Amino acid sequence: MQQVEGIKFPSFPGFNLNEATDVLLKRDFDQHRLMGTSHPFLEKNGLGHLVPFDDERFELWTQSLHFGAEGRFNTVHAASNLKVGGGLDDVWLNTKTNQIHIVDYKSTSQKTDGRPITLEGEWKAAYKRQMDFYVWVMSRLGLDVSSIGYFLYVDGDRFKDKIFLGENEANMSFKVTLIAYETDISWVERTLVSIRNTLHKKRRPPHHPACEHGSFIEAARPNP
Repeated sequence: MQQVEGIKFPSFPGFNLNEATDVLLKRDFDQHRLMGTSHPFLEKNGLGHLVPFDDERFELWTQSLHFGAEGRFNTVHAASNLKVGGGLDDVWLNTKTNQIHIVDYKSTSQKTDGRPITLEGEWKAAYKRQMDFYVWVMSRLGLDVSSIGYFLYVDGDRFKDKIFLGENEANMSFKVTLIAYETDISWVERTLVSIRNTLHKKRRPPHHPACEHGSFIEAARPNP
């Protein structure tokens, strides 16, 4: 509907707080990227062999809104004739294997105290697919990319017994979780071909029963 028919779906407010934590995390890791050192958080968790990847292309890879431009994080898939890509949060170099790891920053604030953060759940399947896809794109750029990706979660702690609002500023504490994920890129190329075939259909295919857009359109249809 968007790519073929030019239908624009209703917009919604941006996730400004999530974006802010992404900016702050990248700023912290950029300091170690310049020095070629590991972050104390990684060292404390036995991962001092991981250092932020320093490459002249890195800043271009983070610009998701311009992924189609020269030098950005994209590739052309010949079988589907699609240029595909995205924007990375971070890349870490494994000094033991000389491979690189794709890193995705995530922000949340869980409503249950003490509950561990996992990659289970329907919507988190999309996070894993994105990581699979980014590893596939990176491998096509000629870099030795590990099949292990990392999700770095910062979890706003609403249960901490600590004053939030001070005289001049408010401070929230965040718990941090690092999740290693073994990617699976076996589905990517056949899915791109399926996307191409869908885009070339003469008629719009039906919405999946779980598609919120389809449910909204059906509910908003006037009664006969």
